[in-house]
Amino acid sequence: MCDKQFTKKKYLKVHRRIHTGEKPFECSVCSKQFTRAGHLVDHSRIHSGEKPFECSVCSKQFTRAGHLVDHSRIHSGEKPYKCHMCDKAFSRSRNLDRHMRVHTGEIQTEDITEHDDKPRPYLCTVCDKRFTSKKYLNVHRRIHTEDNVYSCSEYGKRCSSQNALRIHKYIHTGKYKCTECDKGFRSSTDLARHNSRIHSGEKPYKCHMCDKAFSWSGYLNSHMRVHTGEKPYKCHMCDEAFSVSGHLNSHMRVHTGEKPYKCHICDEVFSVSGSLNRHMRRLHTATGMIQFYVAIIILVVVSCAPILHCFFTVLFYT
Repeated sequence: MCDKQFTKKKYLKVHRRIHTGEKPFECSVCSKQFTRAGHLVDHSRIHSGEKPFECSVCSKQFTRAGHLVDHSRIHSGEKPYKCHMCDKAFSRSRNLDRHMRVHTGEIQTEDITEHDDKPRPYLCTVCDKRFTSKKYLNVHRRIHTEDNVYSCSEYGKRCSSQNALRIHKYIHTGKYKCTECDKGFRSSTDLARHNSRIHSGEKPYKCHMCDKAFSWSGYLNSHMRVHTGEKPYKCHMCDEAFSVSGHLNSHMRVHTGEKPYKCHICDEVFSVSGSLNRHMRRLHTATGMIQFYVAIIILVVVSCAPILHCFFTVLFYT
């Protein structure tokens, strides 16, 4: 059905409901149905008015733990969501996500503030993102369509603007090359940061709620949602919700059938970049091809073993 993989069978079972349309959890009040029990629990509080999560400072109450965590930062001044490309920090993950689109060229710098209350009347009907102007919405829509998309000629990555594609292309064209993985960077500073975090194993961003540590602040930000249960990225076509925007983008391809990742060698296409990467390693690298053909030979030998046994028995003992 799709290329998504899971660590446990129960996660696969829940995921399959996206394809089958199964929604086994039904609200006893309004009969709305859900794919997960947790979604029904959250929904039921609309009817009961229950708000079990209370702020210890101002006593404001919330229906979800993640909403309380966000609210508490008003009192503490904490801004845990840090941009790894500049020095800005934010109290809410969605503000960081919106800010990151400044670096990709999707929106303009002046549209981003920590408490951005600008009206955003222009709605994307595919993913529910909102924009301050029709121009920004039109740029964004290219992500969801095949038209006017800026694609990388190396691995088929699709970007919504020329600026986003230009930033991506530094991986291939940057003059500062990593000697370990051959990625390119536009400055020696970016290369040094890459080497120190990726290849040295340095993980300066530590979770204060568990022992995990991360090489980038963005990874820590995403990880924190494991503890808060926050899933701010919701699919408008089903009840699925995600803690990372990229997971929602990948999920939307289940509904659209889009496969934007194309192998530049054999033209096979994939819905997620991980599947393309596995394909490249298995079929288009020397080591991968050797392993692939060895596996085929072993499979053929094993499957033909009974026939070979009979052949040699007849040959030598008759």
